Amino acid sequence: MKVCILGNGLISLTLAKTLVNQGIYVDILSSKNNFKYKKNQTLGISKSNVDFFNKNIINIKNLLWDINKIEIYSENLNNEKILDFKNYNEKLFSIIKNHELYDLLSLSLKKNRKCNFKKILNSKNLLRRDYKLIINTDLFSPLTKKFFHRRIKKNYKSSAYTSIIRHKKLENNIASQIFTATGPLAFLPISNTETSIVYSYNGRDEFNFKKIVNRFNKSYEILSYKKVSSFELQLVNLRSYHYKNILAFGDLLHKIHPLAGQGFNMSLRDINEILRIINLKKKNGLDLDSSIFKEFEDRMKHKNFIFSNCVDFIYEYFNFENNIKNNILSKAVKYLGKNYTINKYFTKIADSGLII
Repeated sequence: MKVCILGNGLISLTLAKTLVNQGIYVDILSSKNNFKYKKNQTLGISKSNVDFFNKNIINIKNLLWDINKIEIYSENLNNEKILDFKNYNEKLFSIIKNHELYDLLSLSLKKNRKCNFKKILNSKNLLRRDYKLIINTDLFSPLTKKFFHRRIKKNYKSSAYTSIIRHKKLENNIASQIFTATGPLAFLPISNTETSIVYSYNGRDEFNFKKIVNRFNKSYEILSYKKVSSFELQLVNLRSYHYKNILAFGDLLHKIHPLAGQGFNMSLRDINEILRIINLKKKNGLDLDSSIFKEFEDRMKHKNFIFSNCVDFIYEYFNFENNIKNNILSKAVKYLGKNYTINKYFTKIADSGLII
């Protein structure tokens, strides 16, 4: 059996590695031979997804920087802490550099005889090729425009700005996020001397990135900044996950606001579900056919929709507070966060997704 994965981004390679580990042959087709991630891009991986990655995909322990506490602040309460999540016995989640993870997966797949990287100039003829299953992660593929154009979409009319600061050495295992008047600002440690910054700016005026960071920075003696990158923010949920033997995947399925660092984690949970379905079919002696895609959609579509809208609710909750110029909502979050049971439940949702 041979599966085609259309697109060669990070999710594509992660999915491909999962499949070849199951003895499935994979062709990775893309219009570009080399995919480049900027060295100022990082992502967070929850503890449960790190465990899944190490067990079922590839060992990434040496690339991770563990976070054992998350602190949430609100500018509306004079930058007072309103929430914190911690686990004294183990990490909450980990940060990894995109390009390092991509290079590890790429090198491993290129050494594997069950995986081939191929360049395509036209993907319109994919349906005529001898692929039993096609998984499309390419937002600009003709298959996307033809079969996966119906989506629920929200434009935040804002952009995320990312960089990495280099600072004097310190014990650096606490992530923090400040809900500022112009959008959430996150400090995500990646070593004792470097921290990733993600600022989601929803204002209309021009701003100085360094001044914003310096204004809310409480922990770091900054020595330098890497280049600042930006991307537009959207909420996207695809209406239909598959068409016959073609499955949409990755950012094509869902995009969310980066304030909770859950975009890549959602895709990892999708991969986990695909793997579960494949293993169940193999155990029962059933064919690996397009019924996998229907089962996947039935299991994950409602979960992904609810989870992505929960993240959107968090964003709009604090955005509404800024618009009405009142701190009552931050005070409510602070009050609820003191409840051990509620705090533990929020932590579990962030780690494993919705408990439904």
